[in-house]
Amino acid sequence: MQKLHGEQALFKRILMRSFTIAANKSLVHCRWQLALLLLCSVMHLYKLVFVFVAALALLPTSAQRVFDFNAACVKAYHDAMSLRLTTASEAMRHQKAANPNNLAPILIENYIDFFELFLNEDPSAYQAKKKNYSQRLKLLEEGPSSSPLTLFAQAVINLQWAAIELKFANKWAAGWAFRDAFKLAAQNKKKHPGFMPNLMITGPMLMMAGTIPKGYKWLGNLMGISGTVSQGQQDLARFLSSSDAWATMFKDEGVFYQVYIQYYLLNQPNEALNFIYEQNLDLAGNHLFAFMAANLHLNHHDSKKARQIVLGRKQGPEYLQTPIWDFELAYATLYQLQPQTEAYFQRFLSQFKGNYYVKDAWLKLSWHYLITGNVPRYNHCITMVKTKGNTETDADQRALREAAQNKPPNTLLLKARLLSDGGMYTEAMQVLAGKNSNDFAEEAEKLEFSYRLARIYDELGRDDAALKTYHWVIQRGKNRREYFAARAALQSGLIYEARSQCRQALELFSECISMEDHDFEDSLEQKAKAGMARCGKK
Repeated sequence: MQKLHGEQALFKRILMRSFTIAANKSLVHCRWQLALLLLCSVMHLYKLVFVFVAALALLPTSAQRVFDFNAACVKAYHDAMSLRLTTASEAMRHQKAANPNNLAPILIENYIDFFELFLNEDPSAYQAKKKNYSQRLKLLEEGPSSSPLTLFAQAVINLQWAAIELKFANKWAAGWAFRDAFKLAAQNKKKHPGFMPNLMITGPMLMMAGTIPKGYKWLGNLMGISGTVSQGQQDLARFLSSSDAWATMFKDEGVFYQVYIQYYLLNQPNEALNFIYEQNLDLAGNHLFAFMAANLHLNHHDSKKARQIVLGRKQGPEYLQTPIWDFELAYATLYQLQPQTEAYFQRFLSQFKGNYYVKDAWLKLSWHYLITGNVPRYNHCITMVKTKGNTETDADQRALREAAQNKPPNTLLLKARLLSDGGMYTEAMQVLAGKNSNDFAEEAEKLEFSYRLARIYDELGRDDAALKTYHWVIQRGKNRREYFAARAALQSGLIYEARSQCRQALELFSECISMEDHDFEDSLEQKAKAGMARCGKK
């Protein structure tokens, strides 16, 4: 640095000498001297620049972006995955202040935003946080190209925002975000094949791509999204079986994907629920796992267990405050025909700011009032079904169709349905005892009676009786708008699949897919396609 100051002084003396000569002599007489001095000045200037650049090269590269998953970041990631969002957010605020160039907090903060927006669906929060999407991606693009975390983090953020955009009915934006996530994950998998968390992302995406409903296949082809259930299974299985340090860190997230995929896509509900307990998942301190387990138990007709899990979780201000817990409790108590149903639904509907399942919730609350004989409140709820929420889900579409009919459901069939959905099969069978389809005047009620009876037989393990009754429903209802026939075909296929009678299973799955313009069409088709993929391997 002393030499640099000497060069600066010399340059200054030469420059001043040039101007002195120019001032004291004519331009003609001093031209050659001035030119020579200026040339020397320029040469010294270049030398100064060279010295300056060389000095910069010797400075520490503190501005370089890095991924430093230190102990605080690892803990914050697990806090976010447990829905302890306040704790995770505070930790990341300190980490960003301590090391602004660490990109790990950028990824973890997106997890925090994702869970809040996806579960609570608050439009104002969405508008406030949407700018974070592009800003975070831009920062992550500055990550080291040699690190597999650079593309991985970008893929994760795109995938999370695809889900968020879907929740806010931005389907086109969701599709492109999913496409970007798909391509980034594939690119990272190719560039860094040994980075096991790649498989945690590509596995579920390949399975989703392999079960895109036929109405959306063109969109998948346009975006270059393709894959199969078996490819996705292999990726996720490799990830979960790995003892790699990165795989160990992200394992909880992989477990979450595995349970839902096993339950819905692979049609292995018992195995999925057993997996939860085999892995000894924390259903009290980890609210994400608690929500997952409660939700799946509800879908598996075990309302008592679902309620037990929700009420047994730990409480505290560090956890995400969300109305979804009232939503789960409302359904669990409704399926048991309990009076607490009203309070849970009312609290959910008054606090939830989103639109998904709102129509369905108002419809279910109307059923509670209908069963308890409160017709004025039933009518009020039906009006709310027509005006609140949206129709982005099959359940909400079905709720609106029922409300538009302006005709209450048959109370006897409704009670049997709710008890059956809650896993109270003996009580449901008692409600239907002594009845047959001829006791109902309308064709829709005849179909529903037989379908409900078949589902009870199915759940009680009386497969032959279930198949016989399902067949009657399929033949009578395959050209009608109600979903009973399509669901009967799906359930029949599942019975044959469990018996390893794949030819019959494939026929029933195909028949389910062939039925169109009925309630729950997309979700039933997706389940049937997953069944066909499974049977195709056997």
